[in-house]
This record gives sequence, C-alpha cells and structure tokens, in this order.
Amino acid sequence: MHQFSLSGSPFIELNNLLKVVGLCESGGRANSVISSGEVLVDGAIEQRKRCKIRQGQLVEYAGEKITVTD
Repeated sequence: MHQFSLSGSPFIELNNLLKVVGLCESGGRANSVISSGEVLVDGAIEQRKRCKIRQGQLVEYAGEKITVTD
C-alpha cells in the first residue's frame, strides 16, 4: 500500500501519480497502462490519462494500491 499526499494541491493527474509513486518508470509507460485499462480508480477501470485524482480516492495498478491524502 502506497500513500500519496497532495500537499495542499487540489488534485494530481493519474499518469503523474503513477510516475511519482514509482509504479511506472516514465510518463509514457503510465499513459500506456492507463490506456490499456490496467488501472482502477475507486474500483472502476479508468482510461483517462489526465483524470484528476483527489483526496480520498484509491488507485490500483499491478496489485499495488495508492491512497491519496490531503
């Protein structure tokens, strides 16, 4: 389980979150796994690369979970 703090920002884009947390080695790889339907946001497949992830949401990819906090 990973935890990511928005540090006062209102959101982070999904592709950036996967890269910052270290689940994808590059933004290109993050875009690829999102487009192919491998990423879940709050239990549903999310294919929008720039989906705004906000506090309280749960992102899942490759058996890893990321919780987003304020």
